Amino acid sequence: MDLSSLPYQRHGVERSVVDPHLVSPSLEGDRRASGRGVPEDLSLEEREELLDIRRRKKELIDDIERLKYEIAEVMTEIDNLTSVEESKTTQRNKQIAMGRKKFNMDPKKCVCPRAEKQEETHEDGLCLRWLAPSSQLAAHDLAVYAPSSGIQFLIENDLLQSSPEDVAQFLYKGEGLNKTVIGDYLGERDEFNIKVLQAFVELHEFADLNLVQALRQFLWSFRLPGEAQKIDRMMEAFASRYCLCNPGVFQSTDTCYVLSFAIIMLNTSLHNHNVRDKPTAERFVTMNRGINEGGDLPEELLRNLYESIKNEPFKIPEDDGNDLTHTFFNPDREGWLLKLGGRVKTWKRRWFILTDNCLYYFEYTTDKEPRGIIPLENLSIREVEDPRKPNCFELYNPSHKGQVIKACKTEADGRVVEGNHVVYRISAPSPEEKEEWMKSIRASISRDPFYDMLATRKRRIANKK
Repeated sequence: MDLSSLPYQRHGVERSVVDPHLVSPSLEGDRRASGRGVPEDLSLEEREELLDIRRRKKELIDDIERLKYEIAEVMTEIDNLTSVEESKTTQRNKQIAMGRKKFNMDPKKCVCPRAEKQEETHEDGLCLRWLAPSSQLAAHDLAVYAPSSGIQFLIENDLLQSSPEDVAQFLYKGEGLNKTVIGDYLGERDEFNIKVLQAFVELHEFADLNLVQALRQFLWSFRLPGEAQKIDRMMEAFASRYCLCNPGVFQSTDTCYVLSFAIIMLNTSLHNHNVRDKPTAERFVTMNRGINEGGDLPEELLRNLYESIKNEPFKIPEDDGNDLTHTFFNPDREGWLLKLGGRVKTWKRRWFILTDNCLYYFEYTTDKEPRGIIPLENLSIREVEDPRKPNCFELYNPSHKGQVIKACKTEADGRVVEGNHVVYRISAPSPEEKEEWMKSIRASISRDPFYDMLATRKRRIANKK
Protein backbone atom coordinates (compact mmCIF):
# COMPACT_ATOMS: atom_id res chain seq x y z
CA MET A 1 0.00 0.00 0.00
CA ASP A 2 1.31 3.45 -1.02
CA LEU A 3 1.46 5.42 2.23
CA SER A 4 2.18 8.67 0.43
CA SER A 5 -1.42 8.91 -0.74
CA LEU A 6 -2.94 8.41 2.69
CA PRO A 7 -3.97 11.21 5.03
CA TYR A 8 -2.28 11.41 8.37
CA GLN A 9 -2.78 13.33 11.59
CA ARG A 10 -0.22 15.11 13.70
CA HIS A 11 -1.14 17.24 16.70
CA GLY A 12 -4.79 16.85 15.77
CA VAL A 13 -4.45 18.43 12.29
CA GLU A 14 -5.30 16.27 9.30
CA ARG A 15 -3.03 16.84 6.31
CA SER A 16 -2.44 15.10 2.99
CA VAL A 17 0.99 13.79 2.25
CA VAL A 18 2.30 15.28 -0.98
CA ASP A 19 4.14 13.06 -3.36
CA PRO A 20 7.64 14.52 -3.58
CA HIS A 21 7.83 13.41 -7.20
CA LEU A 22 4.93 15.81 -8.05
CA VAL A 23 6.61 18.93 -6.56
CA SER A 24 7.68 21.59 -9.10
CA PRO A 25 11.44 22.11 -9.63
CA SER A 26 11.39 25.62 -8.13
CA LEU A 27 9.45 24.50 -5.12
CA GLU A 28 11.72 21.53 -4.90
CA GLY A 29 14.69 23.90 -4.83
CA ASP A 30 13.08 25.87 -1.99
CA ARG A 31 12.43 22.65 -0.18
CA ARG A 32 16.06 21.60 -0.55
CA ALA A 33 17.17 24.99 0.78
CA SER A 34 14.76 24.85 3.67
CA GLY A 35 15.56 21.20 4.18
CA ARG A 36 19.04 21.91 5.29
CA GLY A 37 19.54 20.98 8.88
CA VAL A 38 16.60 18.57 8.91
CA PRO A 39 17.32 15.71 11.25
CA GLU A 40 18.06 12.46 9.41
CA ASP A 41 16.06 10.29 11.81
CA LEU A 42 12.70 11.84 10.81
CA SER A 43 10.27 9.83 8.76
CA LEU A 44 9.33 11.02 5.30
CA GLU A 45 6.02 12.40 6.52
CA GLU A 46 7.69 14.28 9.40
CA ARG A 47 10.31 15.72 7.10
CA GLU A 48 7.61 16.96 4.70
CA GLU A 49 5.66 18.52 7.55
CA LEU A 50 8.73 20.32 8.92
CA LEU A 51 9.57 21.66 5.49
CA ASP A 52 5.99 22.89 5.07
CA ILE A 53 6.11 24.65 8.45
CA ARG A 54 9.33 26.38 7.47
CA ARG A 55 7.82 27.47 4.17
CA ARG A 56 4.76 28.91 5.88
CA LYS A 57 6.98 30.68 8.41
CA LYS A 58 8.91 32.31 5.58
CA GLU A 59 5.64 33.40 3.94
CA LEU A 60 4.45 34.88 7.24
CA ILE A 61 7.73 36.75 7.70
CA ASP A 62 7.40 38.10 4.16
CA ASP A 63 3.80 39.14 4.89
CA ILE A 64 4.90 40.87 8.10
CA GLU A 65 7.63 42.79 6.25
CA ARG A 66 5.15 43.77 3.55
CA LEU A 67 2.69 45.00 6.21
CA LYS A 68 5.46 46.96 7.93
CA TYR A 69 6.25 48.64 4.63
CA GLU A 70 2.59 49.45 3.99
CA ILE A 71 2.18 50.78 7.54
CA ALA A 72 5.27 52.95 7.07
CA GLU A 73 3.78 54.33 3.85
CA VAL A 74 0.46 55.08 5.58
CA MET A 75 2.26 56.79 8.47
CA THR A 76 4.21 58.90 5.99
CA GLU A 77 0.96 59.94 4.33
CA ILE A 78 -0.55 60.77 7.74
CA ASP A 79 2.53 62.81 8.63
CA ASN A 80 2.27 64.66 5.34
CA LEU A 81 -1.42 65.36 5.93
CA THR A 82 -0.68 66.55 9.47
CA SER A 83 2.11 68.73 8.16
CA VAL A 84 -0.24 70.23 5.57
CA GLU A 85 -2.89 70.88 8.23
CA GLU A 86 -0.32 72.40 10.56
CA SER A 87 0.93 74.52 7.69
CA LYS A 88 -2.62 75.67 6.97
CA THR A 89 -3.16 76.45 10.66
CA THR A 90 0.12 78.34 10.82
CA GLN A 91 -0.78 80.29 7.70
CA ARG A 92 -4.23 81.03 9.09
CA ASN A 93 -2.77 82.26 12.37
CA LYS A 94 -0.33 84.45 10.47
CA GLN A 95 -3.15 85.94 8.42
CA ILE A 96 -5.24 86.57 11.53
CA ALA A 97 -2.26 88.28 13.16
CA MET A 98 -1.76 90.33 10.01
CA GLY A 99 -5.42 91.36 10.00
CA ARG A 100 -5.22 92.43 13.64
CA LYS A 101 -2.07 94.38 12.91
CA LYS A 102 -3.67 96.12 9.96
CA PHE A 103 -6.66 96.96 12.18
CA ASN A 104 -4.43 98.30 14.95
CA MET A 105 -2.32 100.34 12.52
CA ASP A 106 -4.77 103.21 12.74
CA PRO A 107 -3.69 106.58 11.30
CA LYS A 108 -3.86 108.06 14.78
CA LYS A 109 -1.01 105.80 15.80
CA CYS A 110 0.96 105.57 12.57
CA VAL A 111 1.00 109.17 11.44
CA CYS A 112 2.32 111.42 14.17
CA PRO A 113 2.24 115.11 13.18
CA ARG A 114 5.33 115.81 15.27
CA ALA A 115 7.46 112.87 14.13
CA GLU A 116 10.40 113.34 11.78
CA LYS A 117 11.08 109.71 10.90
CA GLN A 118 11.47 108.68 7.27
CA GLU A 119 9.55 105.84 5.65
CA GLU A 120 10.12 102.49 7.28
CA THR A 121 9.05 99.37 5.40
CA HIS A 122 8.37 96.26 7.46
CA GLU A 123 8.70 92.65 6.39
CA ASP A 124 4.93 92.33 6.14
CA GLY A 125 4.81 95.00 3.46
CA LEU A 126 3.26 97.70 5.63
CA CYS A 127 4.85 101.10 5.18
CA LEU A 128 4.74 103.73 7.90
CA ARG A 129 4.81 107.37 6.79
CA TRP A 130 6.03 109.42 9.72
CA LEU A 131 7.66 112.32 7.94
CA ALA A 132 5.05 114.90 6.98
CA PRO A 133 2.59 116.66 9.29
CA SER A 134 -0.96 115.37 9.01
CA SER A 135 -2.02 118.46 7.04
CA GLN A 136 0.44 117.49 4.28
CA LEU A 137 -0.60 113.84 3.99
CA ALA A 138 -2.80 112.80 1.12
CA ALA A 139 -6.10 111.11 1.88
CA HIS A 140 -4.88 107.77 0.48
CA ASP A 141 -1.90 107.86 2.85
CA LEU A 142 -4.29 107.94 5.78
CA ALA A 143 -6.73 105.44 4.33
CA VAL A 144 -4.03 102.76 4.05
CA TYR A 145 -4.12 102.27 7.79
CA ALA A 146 -7.79 102.77 8.51
CA PRO A 147 -9.11 100.03 10.83
CA SER A 148 -11.52 98.94 8.10
CA SER A 149 -8.57 97.78 5.99
CA GLY A 150 -7.73 95.17 8.63
CA ILE A 151 -11.32 93.94 8.75
CA GLN A 152 -11.48 93.87 4.95
CA PHE A 153 -8.27 91.81 4.89
CA LEU A 154 -9.78 89.23 7.27
CA ILE A 155 -12.98 89.06 5.23
CA GLU A 156 -11.13 88.62 1.93
CA ASN A 157 -9.11 85.74 3.40
CA ASP A 158 -12.24 83.99 4.75
CA LEU A 159 -11.18 84.59 8.34
CA LEU A 160 -14.17 86.78 9.18
CA GLN A 161 -17.71 86.96 7.85
CA SER A 162 -18.80 90.26 6.36
CA SER A 163 -21.95 90.70 8.44
CA PRO A 164 -22.12 93.48 11.07
CA GLU A 165 -22.82 90.81 13.70
CA ASP A 166 -19.61 88.89 12.94
CA VAL A 167 -17.50 92.05 12.86
CA ALA A 168 -19.06 93.14 16.16
CA GLN A 169 -18.24 89.76 17.71
CA PHE A 170 -14.64 90.11 16.49
CA LEU A 171 -14.36 93.54 18.14
CA TYR A 172 -16.17 92.43 21.29
CA LYS A 173 -13.75 89.56 21.88
CA GLY A 174 -11.00 92.07 21.27
CA GLU A 175 -8.18 89.51 21.27
CA GLY A 176 -5.02 91.33 20.22
CA LEU A 177 -6.93 94.47 19.23
CA ASN A 178 -6.15 98.03 20.27
CA LYS A 179 -9.14 99.32 22.25
CA THR A 180 -8.53 102.89 21.15
CA VAL A 181 -8.90 101.83 17.52
CA ILE A 182 -12.00 99.78 18.40
CA GLY A 183 -13.56 102.95 19.80
CA ASP A 184 -12.65 104.96 16.70
CA TYR A 185 -14.09 102.27 14.41
CA LEU A 186 -17.35 101.95 16.34
CA GLY A 187 -17.82 105.71 16.35
CA GLU A 188 -17.63 106.15 12.57
CA ARG A 189 -20.78 107.39 10.89
CA ASP A 190 -20.66 105.04 7.87
CA GLU A 191 -23.80 102.94 7.58
CA PHE A 192 -21.93 99.66 8.07
CA ASN A 193 -20.06 100.96 11.13
CA ILE A 194 -23.31 102.11 12.68
CA LYS A 195 -24.75 98.61 12.20
CA VAL A 196 -21.62 97.13 13.77
CA LEU A 197 -21.98 99.52 16.72
CA GLN A 198 -25.58 98.41 17.21
CA ALA A 199 -24.59 94.73 17.10
CA PHE A 200 -21.62 95.43 19.42
CA VAL A 201 -23.85 97.08 22.02
CA GLU A 202 -26.32 94.19 21.82
CA LEU A 203 -23.54 91.81 22.89
CA HIS A 204 -23.52 93.55 26.28
CA GLU A 205 -26.01 92.30 28.85
CA PHE A 206 -27.05 95.13 31.17
CA ALA A 207 -30.09 93.51 32.80
CA ASP A 208 -30.29 94.09 36.57
CA LEU A 209 -27.19 96.33 36.55
CA ASN A 210 -27.33 99.87 37.85
CA LEU A 211 -26.15 102.55 35.46
CA VAL A 212 -22.61 102.79 36.87
CA GLN A 213 -22.13 99.01 36.66
CA ALA A 214 -23.34 99.00 33.05
CA LEU A 215 -21.04 101.90 32.17
CA ARG A 216 -18.08 100.11 33.74
CA GLN A 217 -18.72 97.08 31.53
CA PHE A 218 -19.34 99.13 28.41
CA LEU A 219 -16.39 101.52 28.75
CA TRP A 220 -13.97 98.64 29.41
CA SER A 221 -14.70 97.02 26.04
CA PHE A 222 -13.15 99.92 24.09
CA ARG A 223 -11.63 103.34 24.65
CA LEU A 224 -13.86 106.36 24.08
CA PRO A 225 -12.71 108.35 21.04
CA GLY A 226 -11.98 112.05 21.34
CA GLU A 227 -14.43 113.24 18.70
CA ALA A 228 -17.69 114.53 20.16
CA GLN A 229 -19.92 113.20 17.36
CA LYS A 230 -18.48 109.71 17.75
CA ILE A 231 -19.07 109.78 21.50
CA ASP A 232 -22.61 110.99 20.91
CA ARG A 233 -23.41 108.02 18.64
CA MET A 234 -21.86 105.52 21.03
CA MET A 235 -23.56 106.86 24.14
CA GLU A 236 -26.88 107.03 22.30
CA ALA A 237 -26.52 103.34 21.44
CA PHE A 238 -25.57 102.55 25.04
CA ALA A 239 -28.57 104.42 26.46
CA SER A 240 -30.98 102.61 24.12
CA ARG A 241 -29.52 99.22 25.04
CA TYR A 242 -29.58 99.93 28.78
CA CYS A 243 -33.23 101.04 28.70
CA LEU A 244 -34.14 97.95 26.67
CA CYS A 245 -32.46 95.68 29.24
CA ASN A 246 -33.94 97.60 32.20
CA PRO A 247 -37.42 98.80 31.26
CA GLY A 248 -39.01 101.25 33.67
CA VAL A 249 -35.81 102.58 35.24
CA PHE A 250 -35.91 105.78 33.17
CA GLN A 251 -38.74 107.54 31.40
CA SER A 252 -36.73 107.81 28.16
CA THR A 253 -33.36 107.08 26.59
CA ASP A 254 -32.64 110.82 26.77
CA THR A 255 -32.67 110.59 30.56
CA CYS A 256 -30.26 107.65 30.49
CA TYR A 257 -28.04 109.50 28.01
CA VAL A 258 -27.81 112.69 30.10
CA LEU A 259 -27.22 110.83 33.36
CA SER A 260 -24.55 108.65 31.74
CA PHE A 261 -22.66 111.75 30.63
CA ALA A 262 -23.09 113.28 34.07
CA ILE A 263 -21.55 110.15 35.61
CA ILE A 264 -18.59 110.21 33.21
CA MET A 265 -17.93 113.88 34.02
CA LEU A 266 -18.35 113.15 37.74
CA ASN A 267 -15.69 110.45 37.44
CA THR A 268 -13.30 112.99 35.89
CA SER A 269 -14.05 115.67 38.48
CA LEU A 270 -13.63 113.34 41.46
CA HIS A 271 -10.47 111.55 40.33
CA ASN A 272 -8.53 114.13 38.29
CA HIS A 273 -5.93 115.70 40.58
CA ASN A 274 -6.03 118.91 38.53
CA VAL A 275 -9.66 119.51 39.57
CA ARG A 276 -9.63 121.18 42.97
CA ASP A 277 -13.34 121.87 43.34
CA LYS A 278 -14.65 118.33 43.88
CA PRO A 279 -18.43 118.03 43.47
CA THR A 280 -20.43 116.81 46.47
CA ALA A 281 -23.29 114.34 46.41
CA GLU A 282 -25.72 117.23 46.98
CA ARG A 283 -24.31 119.09 43.99
CA PHE A 284 -24.55 115.96 41.82
CA VAL A 285 -28.20 115.52 42.81
CA THR A 286 -28.94 119.18 42.08
CA MET A 287 -27.21 119.05 38.68
CA ASN A 288 -29.50 116.22 37.59
CA ARG A 289 -32.85 117.60 38.65
CA GLY A 290 -35.62 117.53 36.05
CA ILE A 291 -33.87 115.21 33.59
CA ASN A 292 -36.44 112.40 33.86
CA GLU A 293 -38.95 113.75 31.35
CA GLY A 294 -39.19 116.90 33.44
CA GLY A 295 -39.36 115.03 36.73
CA ASP A 296 -36.66 114.18 39.25
CA LEU A 297 -34.93 110.85 39.57
CA PRO A 298 -35.00 109.25 43.05
CA GLU A 299 -32.41 110.97 45.22
CA GLU A 300 -31.33 107.62 46.66
CA LEU A 301 -30.51 106.39 43.14
CA LEU A 302 -28.37 109.44 42.40
CA ARG A 303 -26.55 109.24 45.73
CA ASN A 304 -25.80 105.54 45.20
CA LEU A 305 -24.37 106.30 41.76
CA TYR A 306 -22.28 109.12 43.24
CA GLU A 307 -20.86 106.90 45.99
CA SER A 308 -20.04 104.14 43.51
CA ILE A 309 -17.96 106.51 41.37
CA LYS A 310 -16.39 108.16 44.40
CA ASN A 311 -15.27 104.82 45.83
CA GLU A 312 -14.07 103.30 42.56
CA PRO A 313 -13.20 105.29 39.42
CA PHE A 314 -13.80 103.90 35.96
CA LYS A 315 -11.03 101.64 34.72
CA ILE A 316 -9.76 102.83 31.36
CA PRO A 317 -8.16 100.38 28.89
CA GLU A 318 -4.42 100.94 29.06
CA ASP A 319 -3.25 99.94 25.59
CA ASP A 320 -2.60 103.61 24.81
CA GLY A 321 -2.72 104.94 28.34
CA ASN A 322 0.91 106.09 28.38
CA ASP A 323 1.09 107.26 24.79
CA LEU A 324 -0.27 110.71 24.01
CA THR A 325 0.43 110.40 20.29
CA HIS A 326 -3.22 109.80 19.44
CA THR A 327 -4.17 112.99 21.30
CA PHE A 328 -2.09 115.11 18.93
CA PHE A 329 -3.26 113.61 15.66
CA ASN A 330 -4.85 116.17 13.34
CA PRO A 331 -4.63 119.11 15.80
CA ASP A 332 -6.43 122.41 15.31
CA ARG A 333 -3.06 124.09 14.97
CA GLU A 334 0.63 123.40 15.58
CA GLY A 335 3.93 125.24 15.23
CA TRP A 336 6.89 126.95 16.87
CA LEU A 337 6.19 129.85 19.26
CA LEU A 338 8.12 131.72 21.94
CA LYS A 339 6.77 131.51 25.51
CA LEU A 340 7.66 133.86 28.34
CA GLY A 341 8.55 132.10 31.59
CA GLY A 342 6.39 132.44 34.71
CA ARG A 343 8.90 133.12 37.47
CA VAL A 344 12.04 133.55 35.38
CA LYS A 345 11.13 136.05 32.66
CA THR A 346 13.04 134.51 29.79
CA TRP A 347 11.73 133.62 26.35
CA LYS A 348 11.95 129.97 25.31
CA ARG A 349 11.15 128.42 21.96
CA ARG A 350 8.52 125.68 22.25
CA TRP A 351 6.56 123.49 19.85
CA PHE A 352 2.85 124.18 20.48
CA ILE A 353 -0.10 121.94 19.63
CA LEU A 354 -3.72 123.11 19.96
CA THR A 355 -6.23 120.27 20.27
CA ASP A 356 -9.23 119.20 22.36
CA ASN A 357 -9.63 122.59 24.07
CA CYS A 358 -6.05 122.40 25.40
CA LEU A 359 -2.76 124.01 24.44
CA TYR A 360 0.24 121.68 24.76
CA TYR A 361 3.87 122.71 24.41
CA PHE A 362 6.98 120.58 23.86
CA GLU A 363 10.69 121.23 23.98
CA TYR A 364 11.26 119.26 20.76
CA THR A 365 8.94 118.07 18.01
CA THR A 366 10.03 114.48 18.65
CA ASP A 367 9.05 114.51 22.35
CA LYS A 368 6.25 112.10 23.22
CA GLU A 369 5.27 113.88 26.44
CA PRO A 370 4.51 117.62 26.62
CA ARG A 371 6.50 119.95 28.85
CA GLY A 372 3.29 121.76 29.73
CA ILE A 373 -0.49 121.61 29.37
CA ILE A 374 -2.74 124.68 29.43
CA PRO A 375 -6.49 123.87 29.62
CA LEU A 376 -8.32 126.67 27.80
CA GLU A 377 -11.55 126.35 29.76
CA ASN A 378 -12.54 129.71 31.33
CA LEU A 379 -9.61 131.51 29.65
CA SER A 380 -9.61 134.40 27.20
CA ILE A 381 -7.07 135.65 24.67
CA ARG A 382 -5.94 139.18 23.83
CA GLU A 383 -3.34 140.89 21.68
CA VAL A 384 -0.56 142.70 23.60
CA GLU A 385 2.47 144.84 22.83
CA ASP A 386 5.84 143.80 24.20
CA PRO A 387 8.99 145.92 23.77
CA ARG A 388 11.20 142.84 23.62
CA LYS A 389 9.26 140.60 21.23
CA PRO A 390 6.89 141.28 18.31
CA ASN A 391 3.57 139.58 17.46
CA CYS A 392 2.55 138.84 21.06
CA PHE A 393 -0.72 137.63 22.57
CA GLU A 394 -1.76 136.54 26.05
CA LEU A 395 -3.94 133.91 27.66
CA TYR A 396 -5.60 135.09 30.87
CA ASN A 397 -8.54 134.35 33.19
CA PRO A 398 -11.02 137.25 32.98
CA SER A 399 -12.97 136.05 36.03
CA HIS A 400 -10.00 135.72 38.38
CA LYS A 401 -7.52 138.44 37.53
CA GLY A 402 -4.24 138.08 39.37
CA GLN A 403 -4.75 134.41 40.14
CA VAL A 404 -2.50 131.67 38.78
CA ILE A 405 -4.01 129.93 35.77
CA LYS A 406 -4.80 126.25 36.32
CA ALA A 407 -2.17 124.44 34.27
CA CYS A 408 0.65 121.95 34.75
CA LYS A 409 4.19 121.44 33.53
CA THR A 410 6.93 118.82 33.74
CA GLU A 411 10.12 119.70 35.57
CA ALA A 412 13.57 118.60 34.41
CA ASP A 413 13.54 115.76 36.95
CA GLY A 414 10.25 114.42 35.58
CA ARG A 415 7.98 115.76 38.33
CA VAL A 416 4.63 117.16 37.21
CA VAL A 417 3.86 120.41 39.03
CA GLU A 418 1.26 123.15 38.81
CA GLY A 419 2.04 126.08 36.57
CA ASN A 420 2.79 129.51 38.03
CA HIS A 421 1.55 131.83 35.28
CA VAL A 422 -0.97 134.58 35.97
CA VAL A 423 -0.95 135.12 32.20
CA TYR A 424 0.71 133.19 29.39
CA ARG A 425 2.50 135.60 27.04
CA ILE A 426 3.38 134.10 23.66
CA SER A 427 5.18 135.48 20.61
CA ALA A 428 4.51 134.28 17.06
CA PRO A 429 7.07 134.36 14.20
CA SER A 430 4.97 136.74 12.08
CA PRO A 431 1.84 138.94 12.29
CA GLU A 432 0.00 136.49 10.03
CA GLU A 433 0.78 133.52 12.26
CA LYS A 434 -0.19 135.50 15.34
CA GLU A 435 -3.61 136.19 13.81
CA GLU A 436 -4.07 132.53 12.85
CA TRP A 437 -3.11 131.32 16.33
CA MET A 438 -5.45 133.78 18.03
CA LYS A 439 -8.29 132.81 15.69
CA SER A 440 -7.78 129.08 16.34
CA ILE A 441 -7.51 129.52 20.12
CA ARG A 442 -10.67 131.68 20.24
CA ALA A 443 -12.56 129.01 18.31
CA SER A 444 -11.31 126.32 20.70
CA ILE A 445 -12.22 128.35 23.80
CA SER A 446 -15.75 129.09 22.61
CA ARG A 447 -16.52 125.54 21.54
CA ASP A 448 -17.03 122.75 24.07
CA PRO A 449 -18.77 119.99 22.09
CA PHE A 450 -19.48 117.74 25.06
CA TYR A 451 -21.35 120.38 26.98
CA ASP A 452 -23.11 121.32 23.75
CA MET A 453 -24.33 117.74 23.37
CA LEU A 454 -25.61 117.66 26.94
CA ALA A 455 -27.29 121.03 26.56
CA THR A 456 -29.03 119.87 23.39
CA ARG A 457 -30.30 116.71 25.06
CA LYS A 458 -31.51 118.60 28.14
CA ARG A 459 -33.39 121.05 25.91
CA ARG A 460 -35.07 118.10 24.20
CA ILE A 461 -36.19 116.76 27.59
CA ALA A 462 -37.45 120.19 28.64
CA ASN A 463 -39.49 120.54 25.44
CA LYS A 464 -41.35 117.32 26.26
CA LYS A 465 -42.89 118.82 29.38
